[in-house]
Amino acid sequence: MIPLRPPLRPRDWLVVVAATVLVLKLASLVNGKEPPPFDEQLLTWLGTNLPGALRSTLLQIYRMSGVGFTASLVALALFHLVRKRWWHDLGLLVCSTAGILAIVDIWLKPLFDRSRPHEKLIAVDGRSFPSGHAAGSIAFYLAMVAILAYHHPRLRLPLSIGALSWIALVWLSTLAARAHWPSDLLAGGAVGGAWLTICLAYWRSARSAPPA
Repeated sequence: MIPLRPPLRPRDWLVVVAATVLVLKLASLVNGKEPPPFDEQLLTWLGTNLPGALRSTLLQIYRMSGVGFTASLVALALFHLVRKRWWHDLGLLVCSTAGILAIVDIWLKPLFDRSRPHEKLIAVDGRSFPSGHAAGSIAFYLAMVAILAYHHPRLRLPLSIGALSWIALVWLSTLAARAHWPSDLLAGGAVGGAWLTICLAYWRSARSAPPA
């Protein structure tokens, strides 16, 4: 039976509370018509200082990391978990990915209704705050790290380094494409981290529960 109260450890509560505070603070800063100064300053600095070849590479990474690519990875991961009959892990992945999609796209983006940066380098529409790219990358890739590291403990470190490196590239590519403001990414990462923390708490609880 799934507990109604999230079985969070003290450090889990700390992550969730800190993420909530950060999102609320960022929301208060982006509530006006003009972006906070650090948002425009960072995008301008990247536009001025990124070498052309690096910018082109980052734009390709942004295109590759879009909805279609990520959906294909999620589908492959779900197929693998079903084939292995790792049902607890399947529940974690469904909870983390479907949940973050609903939280960001159905609830938070319409709530804040923030426009994307001007002069985007890639055609992209929709609301901006918080970033679904940032939230989804945290929720999916780090959930997969937890699942695979549980079954292959020796791979925890390389899996973590690989996932975090890819997430960093996705975030940087998003800024290079001017598809999001930096504050969108920070808020998206916070939301994704908080939601994943809750999902992992239920996952650990389910795994440690005695069989029915």
